[in-house]
Amino acid sequence: MKLLLVLFLTLATLHAEPAQLTLASIFTDKEFEEEKMPSLTWSKKSASYFTLEKPAEDKDSKDLVRHDAQSGEKTIIATAQALTPKNEKKPLSVDSFEFSPDESKVLLFANTKKVWRKNTRGDYWLLDLATKKLTKLGGDAAPSTLMFAKFSPDASRVAFVLKNNVYVQNLADLKITAITTDGSDTLINGTSDWVNEEELSLRDCYRWSPDGQKLLFWQFDTKDVKRFWLVNQTDGTYQRFTTFPYPKAGEKNSATRLGIVSASGGAVTWLQVPGDPREHYLPHAEWTPDGNSVLLQQFNRLQNTLHVMRADPATGETKLILTETDQAWIENDNPFRWIGADFLWLSERSGWRHAYRANLAGELTPITTGSFDVIEVTKVNDVKNGSLYFYASPENATQHYLFRVSLDGGEPQRLSDKPGTHSYNISEDALWAIHTHSSMTTPPVVDLVSLPEHASIRVLKSQDKLLEKIAKVAMPKIEFLKLDIGSGIQADAWCMHAAELDTSKKHPLLIHVYGEPAGQTVKDAWSGQKMLWHAMLAQEGYVIASVDTSGTPAPKGRDWRKAVYRQLSILTSREEAEGVRSLLKRFAFLDPQRVGIWGWSGGGGSSLDALFRYPDLYRTAMAVAPVPDRRLYDSIYEERYMGLPKDNAKGYTDGSPITHAKSLKGNLLIVHGTGDDNVHYQGVEKLINELIAHNKAFTVMPYPNRDHSINTGKGTSRHLYELMTRYLHEHLPQ
Repeated sequence: MKLLLVLFLTLATLHAEPAQLTLASIFTDKEFEEEKMPSLTWSKKSASYFTLEKPAEDKDSKDLVRHDAQSGEKTIIATAQALTPKNEKKPLSVDSFEFSPDESKVLLFANTKKVWRKNTRGDYWLLDLATKKLTKLGGDAAPSTLMFAKFSPDASRVAFVLKNNVYVQNLADLKITAITTDGSDTLINGTSDWVNEEELSLRDCYRWSPDGQKLLFWQFDTKDVKRFWLVNQTDGTYQRFTTFPYPKAGEKNSATRLGIVSASGGAVTWLQVPGDPREHYLPHAEWTPDGNSVLLQQFNRLQNTLHVMRADPATGETKLILTETDQAWIENDNPFRWIGADFLWLSERSGWRHAYRANLAGELTPITTGSFDVIEVTKVNDVKNGSLYFYASPENATQHYLFRVSLDGGEPQRLSDKPGTHSYNISEDALWAIHTHSSMTTPPVVDLVSLPEHASIRVLKSQDKLLEKIAKVAMPKIEFLKLDIGSGIQADAWCMHAAELDTSKKHPLLIHVYGEPAGQTVKDAWSGQKMLWHAMLAQEGYVIASVDTSGTPAPKGRDWRKAVYRQLSILTSREEAEGVRSLLKRFAFLDPQRVGIWGWSGGGGSSLDALFRYPDLYRTAMAVAPVPDRRLYDSIYEERYMGLPKDNAKGYTDGSPITHAKSLKGNLLIVHGTGDDNVHYQGVEKLINELIAHNKAFTVMPYPNRDHSINTGKGTSRHLYELMTRYLHEHLPQ
């Protein structure tokens, strides 16, 4: 009898039904988390890279490890014990590290705290790798208050930012010199204000000169910028308030300027950048390699003109060397990347985003040409027979591949092979790279490759365990499509449904949308929990789809990306609706009476637009962290794509979902974090009032003190996705 029972159980296992995804397995138990690569730093002296890794015997600490690229040999260069301060029991909790040029010392960034998006404030420690001496920097500064510490070129000093001032600490005697002294709550030196950080990625805002004698730094005067207040109702008996300067569309910006000062302190030489400092942006500035000049970039407020200037560090005088213009806007994608004494320049002046070599006279020489876009530059290798490595995908805008081309121009060579999305962390000498490949159905596999032949040396993260789990799941069928969205435009899209879908029945359609220039949803890349949630819904019988409308940052040419200028939401919602109609025509198993849409941030606004503007097409919308009124979002983002409110009042009004709230017919769920510093809960409250005024029924879920990601606090992500799943079951049922 026992033998028969064992045989029965074995056969049952062999013929078991494929597993069903659940909210618990995705968000609580996290059964489908992929193996992550630790952050790494390539050596500048050898064919190796460094990581922080947990030793086998102690999972609560980390060693600093060197990995030889060729052999894979690991060498511990600093044990967790070496990273333990004197009289402390536990090693430092190190977030990142930076080596001195000769790699004899390392700066350790520990005990870090989040500043808006990233952990950029913390403690800095100096570790001498020869003596293993560990020294805390910053003198008597309070814990977790230093920012952006960097070695001087000769590694004899370290500069850092503390409470909006720049300091230099001598490593021989630990003496600290204040380089700026006027920093305050409203005057910021060496880092940036909220809006410049969010929209121009300005965080680390100072640079050592090549000889280590001077510092170049940004200053932001926020004194006259209106402040926004966030209210924390839950962390105490009384409210707590957070306030910060936040210029909304059309409002006054910070005054921004660049200064040069001796690394031993003294008077500041301000660069003579023309124009009103409140009506421009300074996204990039760097010393030239010889240290004789500073190059800087200046956007006008509309961000459709970009000047490159050369400044004299001694006098502050500037000279215009290059101007880029566009009838719409110019992307902020030109950090200074040196090619000897020249620099790399990306431009859409040909109708496609291409790479050029620019000299200090502003003369441009094409490196890439043709009917394709350079998506992103990954590496400039200007050593002999120099090459440019970049991402492109001339034949499929949903994918990314690595290409290589000579800095003298010529035919680019595609190096990546498998279909999907490839990313690379390339070594200093461009002979090695950490390569990550994924697709919409394949989690990210990481290997070490040699360049330029792209030979795989060893697999670093195979995802074998995850792939085994996925193989046991009834994963859906995913199809990439081309859809007619009007005006002769064929948009990229994908459609997901159960592999064994009963096509004799009608099924609800759920659209996932973003629909703004800052994001692309139709990508042949792994998207983790979000994709798995969509797959879970597909198992239940839902059909999930996504469409990339005009203006999304796909590699389809300048005209595609700039088509939405001054008409965000207006054009995009119309094309989204046309995409939905195309899907309904193509697939007879879709129920036109059960069409829903959901999105986050810009996608939340797009979801509102869909339900309000096309109430007879969409039945249900779930808008997470939406922007209901464009006038309430920040100046740099909105004005880049919509112009100034005073010059495009009709566009701002018609492009704001709140204007169309009176047309609501279907089911609406609004979700927002009340502590969102980016897209303020204020907009949702204004929308609530508008819906109440028109006697509209809707549902709102505020998450107390959560930020724009709505993922902090115990159980938050699980709760959010369970909320949306339940809402779909009730309002867009199977």
